[in-house]
Amino acid sequence: MGFGDLLADAGKNTLNGWLETRSYITGYSATQADVVVFKALGSAPDPATHPYAARWYKHIDSYSTEFESLTGDASADVSTFGPEVTPAAETPAAAKDAGDDDDDEIDLFGSDDEEEDAEAEKLKAQRLAEYNAKKALKTKPAAKSIVTLDVKPWDDETNMQELEANVRSIEQDGLVWGASQLLAVGFGIKKLQINLVIEDDKVSLDDLQQQIEGFEDHVQSTDVAAMQKL
Repeated sequence: MGFGDLLADAGKNTLNGWLETRSYITGYSATQADVVVFKALGSAPDPATHPYAARWYKHIDSYSTEFESLTGDASADVSTFGPEVTPAAETPAAAKDAGDDDDDEIDLFGSDDEEEDAEAEKLKAQRLAEYNAKKALKTKPAAKSIVTLDVKPWDDETNMQELEANVRSIEQDGLVWGASQLLAVGFGIKKLQINLVIEDDKVSLDDLQQQIEGFEDHVQSTDVAAMQKL
């Protein structure tokens, strides 16, 4: 009987049932019997309808560069293999009696398990490499400084509320304004003392002071009263 026409659904169904309990067409390793049936199929079976045949096809395809070196009769016909063939065409594995079925099941798809293990190890190694690459590129926490800045007005007639509003109007990535107070400097004049936090790589303290001193109607000068790294 053999497998019949492997291009028809009936042939594929027979092959799928045959491979449900086997890793190869005959024996325990790939042979010309697998090559003959592989070529007769022409293309991979649909895993949804013929899962065992599809698994076998994918596995045999991995031997495609070694087909000529596999043992067996390359001139055999698909009718030589499969259900109800003569004992001479079968391998010792197919000629075993029912009492040896348990042994066959122990080796069932053993080759595929090895392939799956290899794929799992490959995927694990890939993910580990990706993790290490991301870890190596991970940036360190931004270096920051807390600064106390003195902003001096022109005289005692300077509107200090407007002065502070001008200072706080400066917005920049990496700059955060903090608490402030007015401190007497003499002759009725008060200066604005204001705290701020800056990211060192993003904010230049010199540039910031120049921006503040750009409010010429209110600001006479600026000084750094204190500075500490966070």
